[in-house]
Order: sequence, then C-alpha cells, then structure tokens
Amino acid sequence: MARPLGQHFLNHPGILKRIVDVADVRPEDLVVEFGAGKGSLTAFIAERGCRVIAIELDRTLYRVLRERFRFAENVEILREDIMRFDLNSLPPYKIVSNIPYYITTPIIFRLLEEGGSLLLAVLTVQKEVAERIIAPAGSKRYGVLSVMVQMVADAEIAFYIPKGLFVPPPKVDSAVLKLTKRASPRVPVSDMRLFKKVVKTAFRQRRKYIANSLKGLISNPKDLLNDIGITPTRRPETLTIEEFARIAEAIQSRREEPSP
Repeated sequence: MARPLGQHFLNHPGILKRIVDVADVRPEDLVVEFGAGKGSLTAFIAERGCRVIAIELDRTLYRVLRERFRFAENVEILREDIMRFDLNSLPPYKIVSNIPYYITTPIIFRLLEEGGSLLLAVLTVQKEVAERIIAPAGSKRYGVLSVMVQMVADAEIAFYIPKGLFVPPPKVDSAVLKLTKRASPRVPVSDMRLFKKVVKTAFRQRRKYIANSLKGLISNPKDLLNDIGITPTRRPETLTIEEFARIAEAIQSRREEPSP
C-alpha cells in the first residue's frame, strides 16, 4: 500500500506494547489516536479494555480500520481531519499516536493550546523534534518549541525507535515522547498570547542579542531588560522560561501604565 498523507507504519509488536505502556492505558481511560493508519497501534490500545477513538483522514485506511474493528465494541473509527477534530467535546482523555511527521509541530501546539481536557499525550515523532522539545536553556536545540511546550507540559523522551522498524522507513530515527499536561503553566503569566509573541520574536533572530531581537516588539528594549535584571547582550537561547515570562510581564505592565 502506498504511504498516504505522509505516514510511516509501525508494526513491531514489542514497540507498540511499549508505547501503550508509557501511556499507562487503563480500562477506565478514553484514548484518542490520530492517524490510526492500518490499526496496528489501535489494536494494542484496545486490548487494555479502554474506550478508543481512532481517527484517520485517508479514505482507504479508514475503510481498512472499519473492517478490522467492526466487532470491537470499545473502538470508534472516525474519518476526520486531525487539525479540525473537536477536542473540547471530549471528557478527560489521553492521546496515543504515531502522528504524521509533516504536521507534528502544528499538532503538538494544538493539543497543548486547544486540547480541552487532555491528560497526557504519548506521541511517536522524529527524534530531532523530540530532542528540541526537551532541550534546556543554553543548548543549541532550545527554541520556541522547547519553551512553549515546557511552559504547559512536563516532557520526556521515553525511548527511541530505529527508522528501519517503519514501513516505509523514514529518513530519520524516531522517539516516543510523553507530554503530561500541567494543571497550570510552569510560570504564571497574565497574557499567554503575549508570552508566546515574546518567545517567537526573540527566536526569530536567535543569533542577535536579546535587546536587538525584541526591537520589533517594544521600544527601548535595553531599558526594559535592565529594569528586570536581564543583561541586554544575552542571546535568546540562554534565557529560561522564567526570564521570558518576566519580559512578557514587564511589557504588559508598560502597556497598562497610564499615559502622562
């Protein structure tokens, strides 16, 4: 079968079982799987006795899934677009999925920003993406994805999967990433949209000093940074999540100050 919608299929029983184990799937859980493909992972999830919603956009694979699970009372097969599926309509749920690599980042952002009652997500993603997500401040891989994910979730790499175990094999190895949604952001901010804008603006020119990176967002960024104890000549990748939050809060405060 040709590879629909950029999917690489994983059929190794031992690996599939480990993925479900990482998510600690229990009979009382609701588990959503995006990009269910031919249903190999779906079957291992369903074996745990939980309710499963398997979502697949490709028409041919959707039919394969419908046929394969026609007698499984705990499995619901939906033909939906991952980026349009109404997550807010669900009760508390887990995501266990080998998501299409070409939309990995948009999916992760959507889950964490619009995921409704999401408890945790166990996602098979490209190794490089997973390592960017867990990267600490000061590392070369640290960037927008690192800050925004770590702000709202606890992230860890459970294990790696060699590319040769997929059909067809991708060009890179993969990683099983576990994201546990935090009850509240790691650092409190009054405006999450402003925080995200600060982070994206800073990393748009990551090799520049932070004061120069923020010039398009605020006037006199050097003064603001000095006021909150951040050296203006630091690079964006050296700033912690807490420091980005301080910048966002300082910008917010300046906006709220009455005009003279």
